[in-house]
Amino acid sequence: MAITVEKTAGALRHAMADNTDKRPRDLADMLGVREADLVAARVGRGATRIGADPHALMPRLRDLGEVMALTRNDSAVHEKIGVYDNYRPGDHAAMVLTKDIDLRLFPRHWVHAFAVELESDRGTRRSLQVFDAAGDAVHKVILRDGSDVDAWRALVADLATGDSADTLDLAPRQPPEPPKSDIDKREALLREWDRMTDTHQFLRLTSKLKMNRLGAYRIAGAPYVRPLRPDAMDLALETLAGRGVGAMVFVGNRGCIQIHTGPIHTVKRVGPWQNIMDPGFNLHLRSDHIAELWAVEKPTKRGPALSLEGFDSRGALILQVFGLRTDELDERPAFAEIVDDLPEADAAEVVS
Repeated sequence: MAITVEKTAGALRHAMADNTDKRPRDLADMLGVREADLVAARVGRGATRIGADPHALMPRLRDLGEVMALTRNDSAVHEKIGVYDNYRPGDHAAMVLTKDIDLRLFPRHWVHAFAVELESDRGTRRSLQVFDAAGDAVHKVILRDGSDVDAWRALVADLATGDSADTLDLAPRQPPEPPKSDIDKREALLREWDRMTDTHQFLRLTSKLKMNRLGAYRIAGAPYVRPLRPDAMDLALETLAGRGVGAMVFVGNRGCIQIHTGPIHTVKRVGPWQNIMDPGFNLHLRSDHIAELWAVEKPTKRGPALSLEGFDSRGALILQVFGLRTDELDERPAFAEIVDDLPEADAAEVVS
């Protein structure tokens, strides 16, 4: 619940000092501001504005050594430990491709960035934080005990913009696109679906037909998609962990998608959050936010790719879980067995 507060930088700093137990995203929502407003209020007091261009930032991150990469949306937080490397730039989309840190970046949404250095009871916490035009977090890099602090300082010095303003001019939030479908184009959708040779072709296909991902799922029907009970995602994660079946877990926002590839070991619920708590990988998921869950199968050159895809009540994609794919094979029978056993949505839960 939002409270009324004077939204000057000084007032925000006081609010942060009085609410050290709250996560920045939650505090921003409570105060009726954006998370980037809170970071900007610290400029000159532990925060430094740096350039947000990933083409300048990403190649420098390898020098930091082992860090945490964090990408989130309203309902899921994805955290990976590793070293940034193998950056592949692109004007529309860029990538970081390593075994541990696997990212898809969309540079036009990288608008505001800060280097943040804060003291706490557990020592100095250093991070790099990137936000979109509306002030919502796109991606964060959090230094660990073994990270190279000298490299961090050099990065900050080189990328600092010199802007000392402690407030931001933010754009309005853009709401998620609602589901778009056209039942009259269903045959065309399925005909093109059958011709796919790579999962990345799907969004181009739906765009050509003036649909989107969820809209297409709602009209496709079997055997292309199967609607599942929304709470089946919890069961899927627990079963993956229990059987030791590897998976690919995707969480993203407009500016970044972060991927875990590998096994899942420890699944634990804490309050409303379903959590994966593994060495090197944490997922924090508000699984109660999943309003629609779909099992989706798409053809590829390496066999069918099966995924679980959860959407919130607005139609926004929360996360995707695929079977653990290889360079030779997209089809994973052990993952398919788990998905096949998940409970289907009741007829009243299926949106058409």
